[in-house]
Amino acid sequence: MSEQTKPDPSGAEDPKLPQRRFGLGTILLLGILFLWVQSWFAASQFQQIPYSKFLDLLDQDKIAEVVIGTNDIRGKLKDGAKGPAMFTTNRVDKPTADLLRAKKVKFTRRIESTFLPTLLSWVAPALLFIGVWWFLLRRMAKGAAGGGFLSIGKSKAKVYVETEVETRFEDVAGVDEARAELVEVVDFLKAPDSYGRLGARMPKGVLLVGPPGTGKTLLAKAVAGEAGVPFFSISGSDFVEMFVGVGAARVRDLFEQARKKAPCIIFIDELDALGRSRTAGGFGGHDEKEQTLNQLLVELDGFDASTGVVLLGATNRPEVLDPALLRAGRFDRQILVDRPDKLGRTAILNVHLRGKKVADDLDPAQIAALTPGFTGADLANLVNEAALTATRRGADEIELGDFTVAVERIVAGLERKSRLLNPKERKIVAHHEMGHTLVAAALPGTDPVHKVSIVPRGMGALGYTMQRPTDDRFLMTKTELLNKLMVLFGGRAAEEVVFGHLSNGASDDIARATDIAREMVERYGMALGPVAFARQPTGPLDALNPNGARRHELSEASTREIERATRELLESAYASAVEILRANRSLLDESAALLLEKETLTEDELAPFFDRLHRSKQRIAS
Repeated sequence: MSEQTKPDPSGAEDPKLPQRRFGLGTILLLGILFLWVQSWFAASQFQQIPYSKFLDLLDQDKIAEVVIGTNDIRGKLKDGAKGPAMFTTNRVDKPTADLLRAKKVKFTRRIESTFLPTLLSWVAPALLFIGVWWFLLRRMAKGAAGGGFLSIGKSKAKVYVETEVETRFEDVAGVDEARAELVEVVDFLKAPDSYGRLGARMPKGVLLVGPPGTGKTLLAKAVAGEAGVPFFSISGSDFVEMFVGVGAARVRDLFEQARKKAPCIIFIDELDALGRSRTAGGFGGHDEKEQTLNQLLVELDGFDASTGVVLLGATNRPEVLDPALLRAGRFDRQILVDRPDKLGRTAILNVHLRGKKVADDLDPAQIAALTPGFTGADLANLVNEAALTATRRGADEIELGDFTVAVERIVAGLERKSRLLNPKERKIVAHHEMGHTLVAAALPGTDPVHKVSIVPRGMGALGYTMQRPTDDRFLMTKTELLNKLMVLFGGRAAEEVVFGHLSNGASDDIARATDIAREMVERYGMALGPVAFARQPTGPLDALNPNGARRHELSEASTREIERATRELLESAYASAVEILRANRSLLDESAALLLEKETLTEDELAPFFDRLHRSKQRIAS
C-alpha cells in the first residue's frame, strides 16, 4: 500500500484561501456573462433585411443613415418611412446586384462563418504540441518523479502496514550481534514511554554497515515485523532526480508521512547514493545531490526521537559517506552486519532449507564448511542451485553431492566441456593441479583438498583444486601463511619439475601469492621487523573499504626494502614447493595420470596418494 501526502513548504495554509479563490472565479464568470448579454442585446435591436430591399429603400430615399462594415451594412430609416427603424443587411458586390435587379429578383447574401476553421488552424497545432509535450513529461515523471508530473516532489517510499510485514527475527540468522542491537529498537517502538523512564533516548539514526547480501534489508524488515509498525522503504537513488530541488522535496515529504504514521520505521537502502561526501565529488552549490543531502541533515537535526519514528539506513560503502551524516545526533549508531562464520552459515542454511526436500543424512554443518566467506544471499542462491541440480538429475531429494556441485558452479563457474584441450595442454594442466594438491597434502596446517579437476570452468580456468577448510580462521601464523604461498606455487613448481618450462597458467596463483607476501611485509611485520608500512583497517567503516589498507608515505629506500623482502618470501616459498615435488616425483606422475583418465578426483580417490605421501615423509623424518 502506498500513501502520499503533499508537503506544505510554508508550514501552514491560509484557511480563507479557498473562499477567496471561489469569489474571484465568480466575479470573472459574471463579467464574461455580462459582456455576452450586452453584445446579444445590441445585436437584437437590428432587423435583418435582404440586400435587394435595402437597394429599394435607398432608391425610395427612405434611409436616414448607414454604417458600412466589411461584410454588412447597418442603417436607420427616416421618420415616417415604412419598415424596421433599425436594420442590417449583408453586402453584395455591385455587378451581381445590378444584374439581379434588372431581372427583378429578390436577393440577399449569406455570410459563412469562418470562426471554426480559423480556430482550428490556430488552436489545433498548439494543442497538438501541448499534448505531445504533456505526454512526454508524464512519461518522464512516472519513471523519474513518481506518480505523475503533478506529484514530482512526492516521496516514492513504499508503506507496508503491520499485517504486510511478515518477516521476524527468527527468519534472520547468522547475525546474532546485529540482531541483539536492534532488539532495543523494537522495545522502543513498542513502549517508548517505559523505555525512556531513566532519561535514555533512542538514537535518531541506526546505520547498518556490511558487505552486499549480508541481510541488512532483511534485518530492517524484521524490526518492523517484530514491532508491528508501518515500514517505509526507499532507496537512496530514488531521492536524486535531474530537477534541482525535487530530492529535497521528497525528503521533506517522506518525513512528513512518517510523523503522521508514528510510531514507524523509515528504511533508506543504499544510503551512499544519497549521502555521498560533499567534498569527494566536487559538487557545486546548486547540485541536486548536495541539496538533497542538506535537506536530510536538516530533517535529522529536527528529528525528535520521542515521536516514535526510527530511521534505519544501510550501505556497503560507508567510506564515501559524508562525515556530517555520521556524527553523533544523526546516524550516531553503526551496526556491522558482517559475513557469517561457520555457525552462522549453518543457522542460515537451516532457515533456507525450510520447505525443501532434503536427504535425511544431510548435515548443514558440512555445507557450511564448504562455503567460507559466503553471505546470506550467497547461501540462499546455493540452496536454490542445489535444488536445481537435484531436479536436473531426476532425484526425489537434495543430497550433499548436489551442494558440492552447486558450490563448484558458483565459485569456479559452469563446466565448459566443449572447450577441448590438446593432449599436451591437458597433461600440463593435470600436473599443475596435482602440484597444488600434493603440496597442500604435504604441509601441516593447510586446508584438506576436497576435489581436483581438469574440466575447464568459467571464463579462463582450465582446472581447479578445491580445498575445504575445517574451521573458520581469524588468525594465521607466519608458518601458515608461508605454507599458503607454497600451495599457490605448487602448480608452477610442478610444471618446472616435470616439463622444465613455465606457462601462463600460474598467473592468477602468482598474483594471489604476491598479495599475501606484500601484506606479510607491509601490515603484519613478518619480514622487516615489527613495523607497519600500511595502516591496518579499524572499525566497521574502515573494514569495508574496497581499497584495503592505506600505505604511508614511504621513502625510496623503504620501498626498495619492501620489494626485496616480498621477493625473498615468494622465492623461498617457490623453492620449497619445487623441493617437495622433486622428492615425490613418482607420486606426482601417477596421480596426474589418474587425473587425466578420470578428469575429476574426489577426496576418497585422492586418499591413497595422501597416505603414500605421509609414509614417505615419516621415512624421511626418521
